Formats: sequence, structure tokens, C-alpha cells
Amino acid sequence: MDVKTFDSSYEHALQLDLQDELASFRNEFYVKEGTIYLDGNSLGLMSKRAEASLLKLLDSWKQFGIDGWTEGEHPWFYLSEQLGSLMAPLIGALPEEVIVTGSTTVNLHQLVATFYEPVGKRTKILADELTFPTDIYALQSQIQLKGLNPDEQLVQVKSRDGRTIDEDDVINAMTDDIALIVLPSVLYRSGQILNMKRLTEEAHKRGILIGFDLCHSIGAIPHDFKEWDVDFAFWCNYKYLSAGPGSVAGLYVNRKHFNRTPGLAGWFSSRKDKQFDMEHVLTSAEDAGAYQMGTPHILSVAPLIGSLEIFQEAGIERLRKKSLQITRYMIDLILSELDGMGFTIGNPLDDERRGGHIYLEHAEAARICKALKENGVIPDFRAPNGIRLAPVALYNTYADVWHTVQILKKIMMEEQYKKFENKRGVVA
Repeated sequence: MDVKTFDSSYEHALQLDLQDELASFRNEFYVKEGTIYLDGNSLGLMSKRAEASLLKLLDSWKQFGIDGWTEGEHPWFYLSEQLGSLMAPLIGALPEEVIVTGSTTVNLHQLVATFYEPVGKRTKILADELTFPTDIYALQSQIQLKGLNPDEQLVQVKSRDGRTIDEDDVINAMTDDIALIVLPSVLYRSGQILNMKRLTEEAHKRGILIGFDLCHSIGAIPHDFKEWDVDFAFWCNYKYLSAGPGSVAGLYVNRKHFNRTPGLAGWFSSRKDKQFDMEHVLTSAEDAGAYQMGTPHILSVAPLIGSLEIFQEAGIERLRKKSLQITRYMIDLILSELDGMGFTIGNPLDDERRGGHIYLEHAEAARICKALKENGVIPDFRAPNGIRLAPVALYNTYADVWHTVQILKKIMMEEQYKKFENKRGVVA
């Protein structure tokens, strides 16, 4: 950025908002007056359509009782498959390759139980040292269930800078003893996008299956799994997709693997026409539906119906375009306004490597986050020294970003953060 030519004025922010072709979608969401919500990469705001679809599914229970499984606008028995079809365009997959089910960690357990087959020399799982802890816990658990030692069988690629993972280091770790690779699509702290296409190609050259955790990419960046040939993926739906706290998650299985028996079977793994035959021999669904286990959580999946309507209208390409523009604007504002105040921008600056949030590092990060909240800005603290700020394309404005940076500047200049303890809350 050329500081001399960058326009840091409030008027410029307002002008950018006037030019925003997605601006009308902000009216779809419950945005609390007097608050700037920049935590949509942790929990997305409620939309009016998500609320309406939840109430509609509640009403179907009221109206139909048990017949809600097959009656009404959204019969529950087929809902997971229908929503999977609606989600498929967000990752560039075929409709039958996606199912809405489980949670992030449950789905990871399911997929690793299915695809991790330690045989001969190939016994290890490759991950990275910066991934979200739940992925590591699940991988360790699955290794133990195979009677192996996680300390020996789980390989974690080291970061060179503590923020990002170098794809060359991942590829170099794809040795002939690796049976499976599980990586994040976007690193949850720094927001770095890993090159999923390249990593998948390199894994397949070596005969290794590879899957990705999409929690911080789905709904924020486009994917093209049909072209990239990724083996499997899993994600939550409560961040950028705004399906509500603890909402039902999703998973993807490449159709070339549909002949596999799910590692963790249950009666919803069944082919639909066979499920109520009550046989003690499973006839698996012939698509991603086979990776379901128990009865779907209808009221926890209901908000996703309304949310996906919004994504269909907005389009993931347009959302990505605005996300890149507004995060670039925030980076430029930070460089212009917060110089010399101890902040380091920890996420990649290149557009093709940057996800949907800004990652600031500061020695007083926990205290600064508390001061931001006191000033009406909702950030996200990540230990030990990270501040995540996510200007979500659907409901955040350039004016939001401008006010946030000015509030940060005021907090630092007046040392407002010093009245707070520099440690996180119970929930960060």
C-alpha cells in the first residue's frame, strides 16, 4: 500500500458501501444496534430467513407429529440429503457427494474410521501443528483405536513462522509410510488458505488419500472439488454459513469412494428404501448418505434451510470478491492508522492465500479484545496473542471496518486496555 495515496477518510468508507452490490443482504440479518460484529468466523449472526425456517420446522412438528418425517414442505426423512444437494455448489461437488449430518468432530471420526487403513509400512497420518485442536484429538483417538501409538503414528508438519504452513514442507512429509492426510483448508488463526489442488495432486501421486477441514473456508471462499479430486472433507455450518450455534455439520465424500463401507455405521447409513426393513445386515446408501449415523437433529438443521437460500442468491463468487476487497481495505487501514502501536498483521497479504478474516498479533491481545467489546466491537481472541477480526461479506460494511480501526486507535492511544487483565475468558 502507498500510504500517500490510500484514502483513510470516513467518506471513502461510505462511498465503498454505496458501491457494494451485496449491501442489501445486511438487512437479512439481526445486527444489534450500536455493535460492530466481527466474529462471524466463529459464530455467524442470525438471519431472518434462518429464524423463519426454524419456526417452520417447529410448526411441522406441531402440525404433523410423526408424519413430519414424510409430510410438509420439508419432510424430515429426506432433509439431510436435500440440504447436502444445496450445499454442494459451495464446494464445487456433485449433489450426491455431500450430506448434512453430525458435527465437525463426529464427521472427522467417521471419515478417518472409514479411510484410515494402516497396512504394512503405511501406518501414519499426516497433519500440521497449527490445526484446530479437535482435529488432533480425533486423529490421536482413531490411531489408538487401531492399537497404535499416536506419538509415533501422527506426523505434524512444523510451521516455519508460527503462523503459516509451507506447502513444500507438507509435500516433503508425504513419505511412503503415510496412509492418510488431514489438513485445514484455511488455518483458523492466521487465515492462510492452503493450496488444496496442489496438495491433493501431490498426495495422489504418492498413493495417499487426503481430506480437508473446511470450517474456515466454506461460505467464505469458492472450492472446486470436482476438479481437485479431493477424497473427503468435513465442516461446521455455524460460522460463515450462519446456521446457528451447534448447528448440524456437513461432510463430502468423493463419488469414487462410494463403494466403501462407512467406518461408523448406524441406521441412517441405510439406503432409504431399506432403512425401515429393520434388517440386521446394513444395506448402505449408495452416496454420501451412507456416512450418516443416527437420526438427524431436525431443529438444529432447520436454520440452514434459510441460510442456504441467502447463499444461493448472493453467490459464493460475489461473496469472495467482496471479502477480499473488505479485508484488503481493513489491512490498508490498519497499516495507515495503527503504525507504531505494536500490532503485527499475521495473516497472508496475498489475495490467493488469505481467507475471510484478519489476524492481528499483539502482546496485549486479550486485554485489547476486552476493550474492544467495551467499545461495542465484537472480536475473537486466540491464545496466546491473536485478535481475529472477520468482516463478513453478507452483513459487515466498510463503515464497520473504518469505525473498528478508529476504536482500536483510541484504545491504544488512551491505553484503555490496561484496566483489564491480560488473560482470556472461559470462552474466547
